[in-house]
Amino acid sequence: MWTGVRFLPERASTMAGQVDALLFFLLAVSLFFAGLIFVLVTVFAVKYRRRTRDEKPRAIHGSLPLELVWTIIPLGLAMVMFAWGAWVYFTLSSPPTDAMEVFVVGKQWMWKLQHPDGQREINELHVPVGRAVKLTMTSEDVIHSFFVPAFRIKKDVVPGRYNTAWFQATKAGEYRLFCTQYCGTSHAEMMGRIVVMEPTAFEAWLRGGVPGESPAAAGARLFQQLGCSGCHLPDGKGRGPSLVSLFGKSVTLTTKQRVLADESYIRESVLDPEAKTVAGYAPIMPTFKGLINEEGLAQIIAYIKSLGPEQKAKVER
Repeated sequence: MWTGVRFLPERASTMAGQVDALLFFLLAVSLFFAGLIFVLVTVFAVKYRRRTRDEKPRAIHGSLPLELVWTIIPLGLAMVMFAWGAWVYFTLSSPPTDAMEVFVVGKQWMWKLQHPDGQREINELHVPVGRAVKLTMTSEDVIHSFFVPAFRIKKDVVPGRYNTAWFQATKAGEYRLFCTQYCGTSHAEMMGRIVVMEPTAFEAWLRGGVPGESPAAAGARLFQQLGCSGCHLPDGKGRGPSLVSLFGKSVTLTTKQRVLADESYIRESVLDPEAKTVAGYAPIMPTFKGLINEEGLAQIIAYIKSLGPEQKAKVER
């Protein structure tokens, strides 16, 4: 049965209403001024038309109040648009600190996702309703774009870097996931779904799924297999700096520059260790490019994130 044409996708996240409200405000302002200009052009064309061949219009020297009005009002509207848009942008760019983290890897032509407890999915993501979810995303090949219309989120997924996005679903259901960057011959088939479940149903789904190794545990195993533990000792006395409590802190380089130890910094340090050498250490770390894929890099990062002060004694043992 025909149910009519939906002007916008349904709203199913906490930020969807704010994004739509900003869109409608921009459309309303644009339509108002477009209509006003059309009417004024028509009225002035008729009112001030030349009535005789020899008619000369009288000189107009301008009006300061009128010029102030048509300057201040548009400026005020533009500043409202800027401030409102900036607030929406920064809110969408700042995931809550307690958000559930999910790693996302785009690949021709599928989405590979992994939950904090190790549960893996392809072209599907199960999440609980009412819980903020942070997506840490990268690509194995070309640029993709993670787009969920019902949540009003769209983020490019770029090879060689990490981008983040977040959402908090407001109602249970299934919502379409698309790639909106042309990424090759099967781009149109790179689709998936977000399955939003009630918290109890989500927990049951987790328990019923195939148990997997958590990203942090997999990262710890890779850390040992690649020989990283022989240089990065917990006490900092190895040939490489200690990684305990590293994530999220500033690191001083040999160039005296300070950089933030985030996902991108760790990724670059693994693949191109000489790009940013930590002060006090020689540039002797080999590159692991070609030895580890994007999923492995995400697992190494998850492991380093887990190395807080409370894990120091455990690591030393």
